[in-house]
Amino acid sequence: MYKEEFPMQLIAITHPEFLPQEASLLTALLAEGLPFLHLRKPKGTMRKVKMLLEEIPSQYYPRIAIHNYLDLAVSHQLGGVHLNAAHPLPPLNYEGRISCSCHSFTELPEAKKRCDYLFLSPIYDSISKKGYQSGFSEDELQEAADEGLIDAKVIALGGVTSSKLETLSALHFGGVAILGDLWKEPTIEYVLDTLKKYI
Repeated sequence: MYKEEFPMQLIAITHPEFLPQEASLLTALLAEGLPFLHLRKPKGTMRKVKMLLEEIPSQYYPRIAIHNYLDLAVSHQLGGVHLNAAHPLPPLNYEGRISCSCHSFTELPEAKKRCDYLFLSPIYDSISKKGYQSGFSEDELQEAADEGLIDAKVIALGGVTSSKLETLSALHFGGVAILGDLWKEPTIEYVLDTLKKYI
């Protein structure tokens, strides 16, 4: 259950590299109540990504979105696909959630037409990518919120921590995506403690 004052979507994104015992970490997060997981391994092969996916119990597949190897969403009945420049269309016969990433306000209107939700980033200075700084000022975010560009379909990504939930909720973001904050220490104890700060 979400805290009542923060009725926002919560999405976790996997560490970009493969981690030791990663399937156990991801399974523990899903079992503990993580609503939705994005499986993203930008340098991973199809075989390695599929192996990782198949180490996670299939009961959680409806709560997993896949990046890059979108056909896995059909073969494994996953809950989401994430589109990008290399994979701009969902697979044939796919009926789950569709998402994409945006890095400017001008991209939002068109992205909302073709996606169920989208990531807007980087909202804050990145935790996982050193030197990757916020792309928006506080005033720009407030103006976009006032104009309705930021709404329930827009998920905040980049430098997100639990201490920023109230601010992001006030800006009308529909949810948050966590990455760097979650994987500072890839242990079950740490990731579950971090998750509890959000749900």
